[in-house]
Amino acid sequence: MWSGATADLSSLANPFSDAVPDSMRLLVAEGDPQLRDVLVRGLQGLAYAVDATDDGAEAFTLAVVYDYDVLVLDVLLPGKDGLTLCRELRARGVTVPILLLTSRDAVEDRIGGLDSGADDYLTKPFAFGELSARLRALLRRPLGVLPPVLTVADLEIDLKRLEARRGGELLPLTAREFTFLAYLARQAGRVVPRTELAEHVWDGNHDPAANAIDVYVSRIRRKLEGDGRSVLLHIRRGAGILLGEEPLGPDAG
Repeated sequence: MWSGATADLSSLANPFSDAVPDSMRLLVAEGDPQLRDVLVRGLQGLAYAVDATDDGAEAFTLAVVYDYDVLVLDVLLPGKDGLTLCRELRARGVTVPILLLTSRDAVEDRIGGLDSGADDYLTKPFAFGELSARLRALLRRPLGVLPPVLTVADLEIDLKRLEARRGGELLPLTAREFTFLAYLARQAGRVVPRTELAEHVWDGNHDPAANAIDVYVSRIRRKLEGDGRSVLLHIRRGAGILLGEEPLGPDAG
């Protein structure tokens, strides 16, 4: 079990094996520096892009500006507490799922958290496995349940093992390349704009350069389409990137 004061860093090796990352970019606003570091490292180990802050006012700004998939908010934040954050974000029309973290476990505290606009409530100390399961449940709500393995032609993206195979052969992808390809696999057959890819694959500490998307497409293509395999990754000029068996027209690269 993890609390802010007793987070067990040595337990990071195993809790992720059953995690299926349904989406890509999270905001973690946690006041305890040790727990925040554990959460960021753990979630990044699941191939999520993670922004983190210890300040409620900054968390509000980030949540309004960026397109997150889930917000993980500590109730006891400086600047703005988690309950105030929930109420103000909902008032601004921000509908992203919110998971509150708190050391308060009284029934009235849980009711207050949910009434403020939060979607779920997790009491410290907690096991990382429970946190990851709750995040998966929140991520499934608007998107529908994803299978543990996404398939596009003969490409298989294993979200549980964080592996990609083509024709049964394991592709030597880096963590960022896997995240990039997995996001496209979730959107297979749709042209994904570069701005959307940047928002969901990179966090705030790694703002991609203007040509970063094309660089990653080139790298992944070499691993995905070598040895005479058919083209699956297409650049749609002026629109974005498509993962699928057929390009959408003469502008596809």
